[in-house]
Amino acid sequence: MSMPAAWIVAAAPLAAALLALATAYATGFDQRTAMPPDVASRFYGFFLDRYPLFAFALVYGLARIVAVALAPGRASIVRRLIGAALGLALVLGVSLHPTFGGLVLRAGFGTGSGAFLNGTPMPVSYALGAAAAAGLFGTAMGLGTTLTGRPGYPVRQGRLRALTLGLVGALAAFLALWIGAGLIGAGRDAGLGPWPRRPLDGHDLALAAILIVAASLPHVLLVAFRLRSPRRNGVTAASGGLIARAGNA
Repeated sequence: MSMPAAWIVAAAPLAAALLALATAYATGFDQRTAMPPDVASRFYGFFLDRYPLFAFALVYGLARIVAVALAPGRASIVRRLIGAALGLALVLGVSLHPTFGGLVLRAGFGTGSGAFLNGTPMPVSYALGAAAAAGLFGTAMGLGTTLTGRPGYPVRQGRLRALTLGLVGALAAFLALWIGAGLIGAGRDAGLGPWPRRPLDGHDLALAAILIVAASLPHVLLVAFRLRSPRRNGVTAASGGLIARAGNA
């Protein structure tokens, strides 16, 4: 894939997350905004109040799947449409069921709080919680992009080499998302105001934008590097399996 195309595919999810943030600021959106009761009860609650930036991480994940569906590649239109629909549903499911945060934030919160209650220092507990959330979110996003069809054009290589690249890719993707989860979860501690209990102000907008960019940048750079690498697309479904899917996040 050409360099401009690779950067567009890699950076589009971050642009979508920042656009969502700017829209929330420009419209004054908060929990007083009129919404259907069922929708409001699903979104507003402990996890949105404690981890508000996850709303924009969710936009990032959804946009990542859409970007893959629109990227150059050999996948047919039918596969792109069906795969994108399934991938979007999967990311939404793990992020919003039964309420906002879904299994992702519950896994992170449960892992971190459980570790802390068992005597693990707070920084380590927080890191473990961020790892659990990143692993689940990344797996859902990786499966979604695999179903949609990997961008670029595959290169033939041996099964062992493909499996090795898949393992390295999966580890790199997990580490990138782990860093991102740690930054996204630290919004309140970093000084982010009480959004969505009140509209975003200028300070909150700037801080949220900085955290979103810092959290997303490792994954954006990783995706861009993979799309520019001629070896990146050689991980086949037969040899990569679930490892390839996770590495494709």
